[in-house]
Amino acid sequence: MNSLAGLFARVPRPIWFALAGLIQLALIAAMVVDRARVLRDGTEVTLQTRPVDPRDFLRGDYVVLSYDISTVPTGELKGKLPQNRQSYVFVKLAPKDDGFYAAVSAHLDSVPVGDKEVLIRGRVTNSRWCDRCDNFDVRYGLEKFFVPEGKGRELERARNRGKLSIVAAVTPSGRSAIKRLLLDGKAVYDEPLF
Repeated sequence: MNSLAGLFARVPRPIWFALAGLIQLALIAAMVVDRARVLRDGTEVTLQTRPVDPRDFLRGDYVVLSYDISTVPTGELKGKLPQNRQSYVFVKLAPKDDGFYAAVSAHLDSVPVGDKEVLIRGRVTNSRWCDRCDNFDVRYGLEKFFVPEGKGRELERARNRGKLSIVAAVTPSGRSAIKRLLLDGKAVYDEPLF
């Protein structure tokens, strides 16, 4: 034990600081590469936004988003929802005739999906208070989109009129990220990979 402590004591402090800095840079790089992998390799799904309570105004330079898939019927999960906020729920999505994806079913575990179906992972936000409800609220990590300064209010107005939608990338494991913001079906903002 003393030989190990002696070995650590002989290493100069600048080396330890450099090693700590390299570890931090590696962690940041891993997060950036992971996000880029979701955007590059994920299946694209188009989601319709819906109006958010008007008292929830723009905070900074991002737009608050909510989706039709943010409220999901409990179905088979009625009374079985996780009581722990760390638990995930998997929502099966399928395209509708208008091209937007809609929630088909919800599951506590990953399940097989059909040809054009996608499984997206989210966290139930109201399970502690709503054990017997017919619907539950899910957050997917797609609820904020950062925009250039001064553009947020215009996009919020479009969102409240039902003119704003997104294209999200969803990996086979259910992780998701906003890839593109659409205004009247036309791309207005693309999320860069890096």
